[in-house]
Amino acid sequence: MGKSKDEGRIYLFHQGTYYNAHEYMGAHPARRRGKDGWVYRVWAPNALAVSVAGDFNGWDPLAAPMKRVSEGGIYELFLPGGEQGQNYKFCVTTAEGEERYKSDPYGYYFEREIGGASKLYDLEGYRWRDGRWMEQRAQGNPVAKPMNIYELHLGSFKRTGDGEFLSYREQAKEIVEYVKGMGYTHIELMPVSEYPYDGSWGYQVTGYYAPTCRYGEPKDFMYFVDYCHRHSLAVIIDWVPAHFPKDAHGLYRFDGGPCYEYADELKSEHKEWGTMVFDYGRGEVESFLISNAMFWAKQYHIDGIRVDAVASMLYLDYGRQGGQWRPNEKGGKENLEAIAFLRKLNEALLCENPGLLMIAEESTAWPLVTRPPSVGGLGFNFKWNMGWMNDILQYFSLDPIFRSYNHDKLTFPMFYAFSENFVLPISHDEVVHGKCSMISKMPGEYEQKFAGLRAFYGYMMSFPGKKLLFMGQEFGQFIEWNYTQELDWSLLEYDGHRGLQAYVRELNRFYQKTKAFWEIEQSWDGFQWTVPDDSRQCVISYRRIDEAGHEVLVVCNFTPVKREHYRIGVPKARAYTEILSSDEERFGGAGLRNEKYLLCEPIPMHGSDYSIELTLPPLSTIYLKGLRRLPKDAPAALPDTSKTSKGDNI
Repeated sequence: MGKSKDEGRIYLFHQGTYYNAHEYMGAHPARRRGKDGWVYRVWAPNALAVSVAGDFNGWDPLAAPMKRVSEGGIYELFLPGGEQGQNYKFCVTTAEGEERYKSDPYGYYFEREIGGASKLYDLEGYRWRDGRWMEQRAQGNPVAKPMNIYELHLGSFKRTGDGEFLSYREQAKEIVEYVKGMGYTHIELMPVSEYPYDGSWGYQVTGYYAPTCRYGEPKDFMYFVDYCHRHSLAVIIDWVPAHFPKDAHGLYRFDGGPCYEYADELKSEHKEWGTMVFDYGRGEVESFLISNAMFWAKQYHIDGIRVDAVASMLYLDYGRQGGQWRPNEKGGKENLEAIAFLRKLNEALLCENPGLLMIAEESTAWPLVTRPPSVGGLGFNFKWNMGWMNDILQYFSLDPIFRSYNHDKLTFPMFYAFSENFVLPISHDEVVHGKCSMISKMPGEYEQKFAGLRAFYGYMMSFPGKKLLFMGQEFGQFIEWNYTQELDWSLLEYDGHRGLQAYVRELNRFYQKTKAFWEIEQSWDGFQWTVPDDSRQCVISYRRIDEAGHEVLVVCNFTPVKREHYRIGVPKARAYTEILSSDEERFGGAGLRNEKYLLCEPIPMHGSDYSIELTLPPLSTIYLKGLRRLPKDAPAALPDTSKTSKGDNI
């Protein structure tokens, strides 16, 4: 029976349809013939021989030869003994007779040293306490729920007083206390899979099945996720199936020849990154990658997987000049194997893990990224809106004098806002490599920078799409992100930074409780322009509407000039009240507020029969709410007047 079961696993593995390959491949505790030990399995189709070498046999390459158990190149060995935490590698003899020591592609735990040996580790035994969270996650539609993501890098969020890393368990408390207190719903971790070079930030992976040992053991990372869940915080991880590095102990030419990478030299390498491209058409590679994503979802209860660099997977000519790539069989530049792989990946993951988020970092206009494969889509839940991000950061980096000539950068994103399920990303990539931190992107003097950033965040939070902000930008870190040190928390000793942080906290809480900002993000039913075309004064206004018809009127003034008597059309004869302003004193603003109750007048404006008159603070975003009933302290009735507008600013 056991042999027949293994034969089935082997068949599925080579076919590319074994989505729990980690349960068979790698090193696992076992008992055979009355002896306890570990069974080792590895795929090395081009190898002449493979053996297991480690702490338990003096690293002797001849001591533990493995047996080839499939024509496709799986090797297996049971070794008695072996203790948890001992280091091991596979000694692979190539077709040329060269011996290469490789870490376990399915290894669960790695050593910190540069050699990157795998460690024997039994994942069983952790007692999860997030059952209620996992049950609730499986219910409902994530597209119609609030999603406000705090992206962070575990090595530089906070450190010890001596500058050392905090452990997973220490970071669990620190992160949850801060992120939940700030009103975020999700965290997104830059890659946690094992990687040798700190400067890659985790995007050059050598241990796809191992949470990095920088912060502790695998079960410590389980505790981290469990703790987040028990405090109602979802965990998304960055995942890198687009490429892998050339480190000697990693996947690169694992058995001496092309194995995990393409054999075709025109497809096998991203030369600008110095990394190799997975062979998405090879069954064993499909099993490896899909099983890996499934592994994080099931073994570590991860709530979302953000797939890095999807565009580089989709296009054969990505980063390549003429003559460096070959058209596909249909004559196009699309990587048909990668497309099929992504569809298979998303169908498998979303079928097995209800409520899981699959998020694409896709930077082109590839169609139907978040539509099901049955209609020609790639099958993701969400896509990063890179077009919005590029346009809006260019706009806000401009001196306000020039913003009026670039008004289309504010309005153009609405032409495609409902084409996909979008996340609006202000990520780590936008605050490194000379791009400046968010506060430093803002033009003007010190106080104007803070006002401009508050206005931007107010706009971002109200614009259609889920939200993502990289750590430190919520309190205005001035320097670019530096992975070698913790955030500049000392800035919170200063009023401007504390005020910005307080504003972001209030925005986040307002977002969570305001369905108009997240319930309808797939159609114009949830969004209506009020003022799209006041380019001269750099003002925009729009309504966000929920399924019950409740709405928030958003008004943005992106110049350092106060706009008085600014009239805006409103759809119904009712009073309005200002409910949140980026210019409030508690946030570091000047405290310029409108009257408590703004009575609309029967003066046609912006296609509506009624309008209200506002004062717009400089560099501000304000939210207003329509009142269905007038409070007792409001004027008795709406005035009946036909006077002309004191300020038709459009």
